[in-house]
Amino acid sequence: MVTTLLVAVVALALIFDYTNGFHDAANSIATIVSTKVLTPFQAVLLAAVFNFAAYFFIPDHKVANTVAKTVHEQFITLHVVLAGLIAAITWNLTTWWFGIPSSSSHTLIGGFAGAGITNALFMGQHGFDAIDSASIIKIIAYIVLAPFIGLIIAYFITILILHICKRAKPAVAERWFKRLQLISAAALSFAHGTNDAQKVMGILYVSLVAAKIIVSGSPMPEWIPLACYSAIALGTMSGGWKIVKTMGSKITKITPLEGVAAETAGAVTLFITEHFAIPVSTTHTITGSIIGVGLTKRVSAVRWGVTINLVWAWIITIPISALIAGLVFMLVRHW
Repeated sequence: MVTTLLVAVVALALIFDYTNGFHDAANSIATIVSTKVLTPFQAVLLAAVFNFAAYFFIPDHKVANTVAKTVHEQFITLHVVLAGLIAAITWNLTTWWFGIPSSSSHTLIGGFAGAGITNALFMGQHGFDAIDSASIIKIIAYIVLAPFIGLIIAYFITILILHICKRAKPAVAERWFKRLQLISAAALSFAHGTNDAQKVMGILYVSLVAAKIIVSGSPMPEWIPLACYSAIALGTMSGGWKIVKTMGSKITKITPLEGVAAETAGAVTLFITEHFAIPVSTTHTITGSIIGVGLTKRVSAVRWGVTINLVWAWIITIPISALIAGLVFMLVRHW
């Protein structure tokens, strides 16, 4: 039966997906805006188009399945999902307001897990019985691994490009890399769509199971991916200029060549993790890639003070989101 609570959960899930889009727009467009290849409006339009284009090319939903299994089914209720979404939206808006490129992915997973743990406690069970430890450990591990993989790939791509182009005229090379950056930014936006939209798809799927609209294991209704890709694309079009400034200029100075390397490395990393059904942070990945580009110049080219602050934001995202979700669940569980 479709209830008011289910409608509210679906609406909040799509609102979160929208906030995910404008919160993470910087991941796809920061470098292409900072190198002045595109204007901000042109950049967000490009990113939004390729966010949505992923809908037509990704028939399976492996990342969505991983997110759906984060909390064991017997502990999932609509109130758990509602509390997780409220926590995730709250943290997303807070970090967006302060221009902190935290992970929308991890705040969603942290909120979902925190509400599930709290529900288990109210059911008289051990709280951590509610979560799938293998999935959580994998997700936490990739807080470190995703940016490190992006860093390594970006470093070697940059070195390779510099070696190939060492005899090219600077003006000619810059002109070509400005063109290539259109392709690399599009690839990163496409990868962003495949990764981030799927997380909300997983949340919506378990919501329908909890509401007994569908049974667990049945195919995902077609409206879910269509709605999620649409919401994240619309959010991306809204931009997130405070975070664009941090990503595009505060970590290291970016040229078109380096923009191509960072965006390509970010896209490759996201394609790899999507293939293995690992829900990673697009924010972490592109940040690592930008650092990798900066390291090819010299270690001091990276503004480590800014980077360390970002890392602290990444570390606290899951526990804070889980705590907020637990508190919200205690307030809403009887609604």
